[in-house]
Amino acid sequence: MDHIVYLALGSNMGNRLSNLRAAVLNLTPQMTVKQKSSVYETPPWGFAEQDAFLNQVVKVTTYLEPEPLLRHLKRMETVLGRVPNFQNGPRVIDIDILFFDNMIIETPPLVVPHPRLHERAFVLVPLAEIEPDFIHPILQRPINKLLEDVERSEIKLFEGK
Repeated sequence: MDHIVYLALGSNMGNRLSNLRAAVLNLTPQMTVKQKSSVYETPPWGFAEQDAFLNQVVKVTTYLEPEPLLRHLKRMETVLGRVPNFQNGPRVIDIDILFFDNMIIETPPLVVPHPRLHERAFVLVPLAEIEPDFIHPILQRPINKLLEDVERSEIKLFEGK
């Protein structure tokens, strides 16, 4: 059975747009891309002394179960050049599972829905673009309403090529 999954992609090192495109291309064959948001340029979150990020949200379907999907995404990050560093530090690519169907998962390697997505405009803006009415399974609020609660003035549509 195929699952519907929402992924957040982010990059702030190297050719950021190429990094996002490479990540989307590498989602197949394990996933089918159903929808992609626009790309947004956003200030760094958590650790400010780094370059701005490009962020995007992608809706996919996959036959993979949650933990095998997480392992696959972590391998993809490594193949695409991500080097482990400190939390919220710069990265070539970051791929996070935001939602996996309507599941609530709390295991040592994986927490879904992503525990801080409702605080992060850089996730909510692109997510609301493609799925504004999706109901957060824990908070029981639609994405477009969660977006109303966050400061988003620094989130800019990326116009680069």
